[in-house]
Amino acid sequence: MTVIAASVDERLRLAKDAAREIGLLDSARKTALLHAIADALETASSEIVAANAEDLDRGRDDAIGDALLDRLRLDDTRVAALAAAVRDVAELPDPVGRVLDRRTLPNGLQLEKVAVPFGVVGSIYEARPNVTVDIASLALRSGNAVVLRGGSAAQSSNATLVRVMRDALSNLGVNPEAIQSVDDFGRDGAKALMNARGLVDVLVPRGSAGLIETVVTESIVPVIETGAGVVHVYLDATARDDWARDIVLNAKTQRPSVCNAVETVLVHRDAADRLLPELLASLFDAGVTVHGDTDTRSHDARVVPATDEDWSLEYGTLDLAVRVVNDLDDALAHIRRYSTHHTESIITADSAAADRFLAEVDSAVVLVNASTRFTDGGEFGFGAEVGISTQKLHARGPMGLAELTSTKWLGRGDGQVRA
Repeated sequence: MTVIAASVDERLRLAKDAAREIGLLDSARKTALLHAIADALETASSEIVAANAEDLDRGRDDAIGDALLDRLRLDDTRVAALAAAVRDVAELPDPVGRVLDRRTLPNGLQLEKVAVPFGVVGSIYEARPNVTVDIASLALRSGNAVVLRGGSAAQSSNATLVRVMRDALSNLGVNPEAIQSVDDFGRDGAKALMNARGLVDVLVPRGSAGLIETVVTESIVPVIETGAGVVHVYLDATARDDWARDIVLNAKTQRPSVCNAVETVLVHRDAADRLLPELLASLFDAGVTVHGDTDTRSHDARVVPATDEDWSLEYGTLDLAVRVVNDLDDALAHIRRYSTHHTESIITADSAAADRFLAEVDSAVVLVNASTRFTDGGEFGFGAEVGISTQKLHARGPMGLAELTSTKWLGRGDGQVRA
């Protein structure tokens, strides 16, 4: 069933053709093919890890940095986690065919609004081989074909992952052209994806702010924008000492390279003397470099002076910007200016302050007394995630299966004509 396509356009057309077949598979069939993919990933784990080692060696030679190397890295444990995530997606309720609205017109015409697949989902991303599997599994479960452009940093890993998944489809008698990669066409592949209106139905970029901005501004295919994560935690005047310490440490250090890691901590002036000494000591003990304003630096000589640029940086590393603010209004103003509208959290015992924060912060996810690391499709119960959308049209926040469907109206009549 596999066709050797000589051009990007051929691959896109093969994906478009395959999408019709995938869109008609019933839920049980889609579940079976995802379990087959999961099994195939585990079976090929050593081969995947070996391919990933090539990418890691090349990344170190190219000095891509620790944050990207961490996102790029696959080992047996991470491959097993990928397979587990695919199985989780396989068991999620099928989003296709859900009845979202039902009504009968006065003339008896019966209408239903139902969820349907997009058709072909494209994704452009960088140094994230897990995205190759996550988006492919979510696309297939929601009845879509997928076209992937994963970037040169993960080229060996992605090529192996795509081949393993395509082979799994082929072994089940499902058209493997439903999973396509344009990696071997380099930047021309990315440009073709962005210009494939009519062949690709929606495009989801994941990666740096620069990559996302390029896709949003240059694509003529509809784009679901996933945003950079300049994420904030605000420690209010009534924040508990232990919650402030534990939540900030978790949000920064559990996995600093991901987009839901905190990058800026704001501290109410009335709580600074109480919270900052222990918090800063804990951060330094964890290997964090703190970039702080004058008030923050007065509490610990190890704090590096913050520049204006620090407040708008998504570090992706064990770096953190800390600023003392006068009150909640000051914190909200700072967030309005610098946030990328991804995730913000307030730590407080004041319910009125919490309610104001929830109401006034305009981000995809707003939390009270919880780590920003919970902004994740898996944590939200979606299984693997397509990405975290920071836009306001169609999807916002962690995107799962439902966000990879569109809708159509079905009408059933018995001879009605419009007067």
